[in-house]
Amino acid sequence: MVIPLLFAALLAACSTPFKADVSRFAVPLPAPEGQTFAVVAENPANAGGLEFGLYADQVAQRMAELGYTRVDDPAKATMLVRFDYAVDGGRERIRTDFVGGAGFANPWFGPWGGFGPWGPWRPAGFGGWGWGFADPWAFGGGADVRSYTIYSSAIAMKIDDVATGKRLFEGNAQAVSRTNRLPELVPNLVEALFTDFPGNSGEVVRITVR
Repeated sequence: MVIPLLFAALLAACSTPFKADVSRFAVPLPAPEGQTFAVVAENPANAGGLEFGLYADQVAQRMAELGYTRVDDPAKATMLVRFDYAVDGGRERIRTDFVGGAGFANPWFGPWGGFGPWGPWRPAGFGGWGWGFADPWAFGGGADVRSYTIYSSAIAMKIDDVATGKRLFEGNAQAVSRTNRLPELVPNLVEALFTDFPGNSGEVVRITVR
């Protein structure tokens, strides 16, 4: 009976959906008709990079689904979409497996200021709020103690009106995961940020991406 329970717990952990905490602030966006946009790197070091280009395309696809038209030349855009992304170096967590125990323990990682234990790194445009994250990989009940690494990842996006310089939108999405692979993380973070876009200004929500 013990083995099936442990196997079920492991299977559930492997299939854990991606969860992100999303914060958005916005004023009414202009109607899509006649509006164009260009996606630019908030961090100049990312400008022109192939990796940034991949993520910019993902953001542009979401904007296009809202009815806005992408242009390659920022000088010809009516809106500039500034985008940034990062993942930290990871930190160790301890997992205790209880033989014969069923279910999961969810230690709360505690509130973060900004992005908490990210060291000196801080993506441009990220605010000073933060939640703790319930750890979906920690098992309850145990005798077998193991360590594992978790990573904090985040994206930030701003939309500015080119003609007036007015800020139309700013938002960020952050998550904790067992991987630091940005090509896997960024698409999920982008999907979370654009879920029910632009959202309620000033509201922080947890989005589940399946």
